[in-house]
Amino acid sequence: MTIQRSLSMFKKSLLALTLTLLASASTLAQTFPSKTIKIVVPNAAGGAADITARTVGQKLAEALGQAVVIENKPSAGGIVAGEMVARAEPDGHTMLLISSGTAVSASLFKSLPFDTVKDFTPVSKLATFDLVIASAEGGRFKTFADLLAYGRANPGKLNIGTPQVGTTQNLAAELFLSSSGLSAQIVPFNGTPPVITALRGGSVDAMVEIVGPLMPQIKSNVVRPLALLGDKRSPSMPDVPAAREAGGPLAKFQASSWNGLAVPSHTPREVVLRLSREIQAIMDMPDVKKRLADVNLNAQGSTPEQAAEVLAADIRRWHEVIVKAKIDKQ
Repeated sequence: MTIQRSLSMFKKSLLALTLTLLASASTLAQTFPSKTIKIVVPNAAGGAADITARTVGQKLAEALGQAVVIENKPSAGGIVAGEMVARAEPDGHTMLLISSGTAVSASLFKSLPFDTVKDFTPVSKLATFDLVIASAEGGRFKTFADLLAYGRANPGKLNIGTPQVGTTQNLAAELFLSSSGLSAQIVPFNGTPPVITALRGGSVDAMVEIVGPLMPQIKSNVVRPLALLGDKRSPSMPDVPAAREAGGPLAKFQASSWNGLAVPSHTPREVVLRLSREIQAIMDMPDVKKRLADVNLNAQGSTPEQAAEVLAADIRRWHEVIVKAKIDKQ
């Protein structure tokens, strides 16, 4: 058999395989969904991520005519959930709740059992949510300007508490310091409650946290919100300025967080687009917007391309913060 004939046969076989795969993908798209859809959440039940997934899951089940179940797989860096979805059949029936934490893990860990960019295809954003820098009610600072003034007049004396090293809150605090030019200490604690206790006891001067978990303390006048770290004020706290309103080096500062949904890579494009269309419609529903607003989440769907860009941009941003802050990889 000549080399030319062998190459010809190989090309024909490759073409036949490609056509078969395309036909299979097309058939899958036409019959999707054909079974229960699973959303894997890398967080414990009851939190903002879980509430978001369950709210969207219920509406998605109604739209697609198939059951949608939520499976909580909490672990450090969302590794267990990520690996589970990365290895799932790429047919659209298994989705992963992704977030800023997903982007952080891509740079925070020495190795992961999956590639955050190559092993997942983002489908849509679900929501954005604010972080806040806050002080104790009755404490040293009454306004964000007070905190900035103290930090500039007392280099190295300002202490800011956050949850564990490598959390979005911790990295947002690092980004705030590098952006503002303040010389201060970031003090990590094992979770949010110990940070609040330290703040009330005067062990730290301020804290950075996601707004949702802090709202009970804000409403009961235990904690005073000084500034939101997103790009604008929140309808739920219209009197609290965005940090960027301080101008100067903070004029372009932005450290809000987000979550969304992704499927295993190689999921047929038609399936990804179908899911994205349904999810975007769900995020525009008034009752969904209200349900998420009640836990300080801003419902916001997107195209797959927009979700992919948000993830990629967050990976770049948090990688730079981790390197600049000299945070050891886990």
